[in-house]
Amino acid sequence: MPQTQPKIAIVGGGIAGSTAARFLAKAGAKVTLFEKAASLVSGPPFCHLHAGGNLYPEISDEQCLTLLKQSIDFARLYPHGVDHRPTIVALPAYCNRSTQHLMPRLEKLRARYAALVADNAENQVLGDPSIYFKCYEREAIEALKNETVKEKPQTLDEWMIPFAQKADLDKLQFPVILVQEYGLNLFRIGARLMLELKKDPNITLHLSTDVKKVQRDTDGWSVQTDTKTETFDYLVNAAGYQTGKIDDMVGVPCERMVEFKAAYVTQWEAESAYLWPEIIFQGERGTPRGMGQFTPYPQGHVQLHGMTKDITLYEDGLVASTPLSCQPQLPQNLVEKIEADWTWRETKERTQKAIKHLSRFIPSFALAKTASKPLFGAQQIPGSDPTLRVAEVAFPIPRYARCEIVKVSSTIDMAYAILENLVSLGLMEEATTVEMDDMSTSIEAEAITKEAERLCRMREYPEAMAHLCVP
Repeated sequence: MPQTQPKIAIVGGGIAGSTAARFLAKAGAKVTLFEKAASLVSGPPFCHLHAGGNLYPEISDEQCLTLLKQSIDFARLYPHGVDHRPTIVALPAYCNRSTQHLMPRLEKLRARYAALVADNAENQVLGDPSIYFKCYEREAIEALKNETVKEKPQTLDEWMIPFAQKADLDKLQFPVILVQEYGLNLFRIGARLMLELKKDPNITLHLSTDVKKVQRDTDGWSVQTDTKTETFDYLVNAAGYQTGKIDDMVGVPCERMVEFKAAYVTQWEAESAYLWPEIIFQGERGTPRGMGQFTPYPQGHVQLHGMTKDITLYEDGLVASTPLSCQPQLPQNLVEKIEADWTWRETKERTQKAIKHLSRFIPSFALAKTASKPLFGAQQIPGSDPTLRVAEVAFPIPRYARCEIVKVSSTIDMAYAILENLVSLGLMEEATTVEMDDMSTSIEAEAITKEAERLCRMREYPEAMAHLCVP
């Protein structure tokens, strides 16, 4: 007979571990979550709801369609963390691809989104499916230059006005595409999880707690920390870029990569009163013409990615596991960035390079300033394909789940898969299920905002980043 309440240990309180804790506790399990940091969701930064994967022209249509469905589920699960402003996808004039190559994929995504909404009206979280995306030829953008910037844009055309007025259109291909891929606010999502997990009677939360040893017992696991050893029926490895360390303790083989990345926080005071869409200038990863990503926050704050080794990517920042260890070994200087801190000199140097990278296409953005230390972290990628964007979870041995998400939207499929594995092992009743509608919370938006502001202060980022551009 299955146990009525299995004891589950989750190592790692990032978005994967925290989401798994929510689902498994809702299903009736007794969950203990161990997190090394002082708060939840403090790992690699995320800022974008990849509702179709349009940032990644190199990945397959199949991955893009999976990301679309997963992103819709994620937006339904974490509505207080979704910033409802669209994304511009632009190709530089020098790009060896054309905008037209994106059109077949966009049409597939629009059709799939429409089908998902027809199946369940609750899936309409990306606006009207008929305007999932819109193409703008140069003449249409030029016509918007004379329009007045709107304080609260209501239409796709109104969202395009700042771009029309400030972008150097001579450097772009046409059409430019506006797509309903929205922003994600990691501070608000982390705040909600902090509040929710603390109040759930089925969850024991251990923050600032490092797991020192994991050992397999006859019917489960023992987990040792600095203060005590506890026993559990099932173990979830959600340790993020350090997942390999737990695999090594458990003694299971694996193949994975780890990549260090950073995003830079700026303030563009001249545009602090306006709402901008997110903007993606596609490019060739790892070259001086790598993708540029412009992610707006309130009060003129903008988060930047530049997919070059002088900005977001790092020399020797992509490393792989070996036959001797499942844990890829980052260079010591990158480990120090994760575990200690950045120097202000490097922060300013890399931020200025990011500003320069984006100001190639938005010239007046050259006046932006460094606002804080970067958002940074190391991302795990299962297997040996660095372009992989869709992965969830693996079960290499009984009573053990290894979380392998690459994009945050995959966490829900991951959580469902772990629940199914618990049922298959007889640790939970076969009828056990968790519906999306069951995951609603009574936590008020104001409480989430206050907690998000606290997390910003604690992590030394501007409090404005705790707020949505579109409340």
